[in-house]
Amino acid sequence: MAKRAFHDGQADGLTPLRSLQLDEVTSFAALLRAMGQTAFGGRQLGEAFAILLEIARRPDCRLILTLSGAMTVAKQGTIICDLIDRGLVHAVVATGALMAHGLTESIGLLHYRHEATQADEELFELGYNRVYDTLEMEANLNDVEELVRSVLDEGQPADGVWSSARLCQALGARLSQRAEGRGILRSAYEQQVPVFIPAFTDSEIGLDVATWAMGRALAGRPAAEPAEPQQLFTAVPSYNPFLDLQQYARLVGQAPELALLTIGGGVPRNWAQQVGPYYDITAHRLGVSLQPPRFRYGVRICPEPVHWGGLSGCTYAEGISWGKFVPPAEGGRYAEVHADATTVLPLLAKGLCEALDQESGP
Repeated sequence: MAKRAFHDGQADGLTPLRSLQLDEVTSFAALLRAMGQTAFGGRQLGEAFAILLEIARRPDCRLILTLSGAMTVAKQGTIICDLIDRGLVHAVVATGALMAHGLTESIGLLHYRHEATQADEELFELGYNRVYDTLEMEANLNDVEELVRSVLDEGQPADGVWSSARLCQALGARLSQRAEGRGILRSAYEQQVPVFIPAFTDSEIGLDVATWAMGRALAGRPAAEPAEPQQLFTAVPSYNPFLDLQQYARLVGQAPELALLTIGGGVPRNWAQQVGPYYDITAHRLGVSLQPPRFRYGVRICPEPVHWGGLSGCTYAEGISWGKFVPPAEGGRYAEVHADATTVLPLLAKGLCEALDQESGP
């Protein structure tokens, strides 16, 4: 058996770790930098901070933010507003539920803490909808429906066809006029950041648009007359999701450089990432010349493990095989933080904003 060689790590060019000295930490940014020199989840978060800071320093880099999970119910929405208002985010891809719950906050309504002593059967009777440890009142969602309905009634796109981005922009404009509270759609409208909801009908907003279309179909009919499901559920709004797909493809195709901040997974993550393969198959099937976009930077915050096999837990490295990401050997840089976003996003965003403020000076 060959004798082992005892190398010196420093001589081999390895990066030494450093104990986190709390008495040397004077800011959130300094804490994240120190965590980047430790191990495990702390190092993951420190590396995520370093990558986001590099993205922010590159004026030609366009950051796509994907959001899933109950981030607005969990009161993380204003953190997203801060990132948008600072010009760090250039497009948002989210679930409709996340946006609907954010709308309640934007129009001055509240979410409440759920107590373990409250039975779900009782919550239903009281008009409370539970999201893990938090309550969304059904009355809130009715107020959101009134907002959506008023926007649909009072304005139509020039061609008469809605998409999720078009509706989100119109809702953001209304929220900006009302100025009742901060919100993702309001900030996105004010900073001219498009918001896409790929699985639009899987949301309160989608159902609001559907019932609006049914209401228009029944206009003029006596209210006491019984309605038939066959009559109600054949009415559809003028809505085309391919408008979103093509708008997003154009936006990404114009970006000199691409970055991705992934919160959770699900449809928003996949829809945002598929743009590279979309360009590839378009060029191949149509015989046209296209430069396929690839994400060069990525930061993912999601607790789901990779061994479950779903997209929410899969690594960015897997996406390289699909043509979604630049390989690290060619300059791609990625960090994956295996944690609940509500525990680490506040720290990460605060450190990023703090570091950028320090660099810009007084």
